[in-house]
Amino acid sequence: MTRPVDSGVILIARIALSVLFLWSGVMKLLGYAGFVGYLHSKGVPFVQIAAPVATAVEVLGGLLLIVGFKIRPLALIMAVYTVATAVLGHDFWNVTDAALQRDMVIHFWKNIGIAGGFLLLFVTGAGRISIDGARAPRGGLSL
Repeated sequence: MTRPVDSGVILIARIALSVLFLWSGVMKLLGYAGFVGYLHSKGVPFVQIAAPVATAVEVLGGLLLIVGFKIRPLALIMAVYTVATAVLGHDFWNVTDAALQRDMVIHFWKNIGIAGGFLLLFVTGAGRISIDGARAPRGGLSL
């Protein structure tokens, strides 16, 4: 059970996490051919499947974060997705240019930190200000 202030903070956290994914997902949709080309350049396997899945995860995941629907399983999916994008998209260990490598290291660890936020969201749940919270049984007398 969470206190009202906790639910407010969890809502802010959900919104903060969602902004990055919604923006990125919409940019992928608007520049889909470029995104597919980027995945090819990174050597991502099965780009025909990976590109629409990544776009859907970001857009749908971002929307579900905002409304707070199925947050615990969503948080696990988003944590795994964020670590996968860190490994595939920010592979600093393959970069020889020092400035670019430094940038990739920052982005890699940023993704790992975001995944940590999703794991915390998995533990806390969506809070009361959410679809999940509205659907949860409340304490009280049951007849």
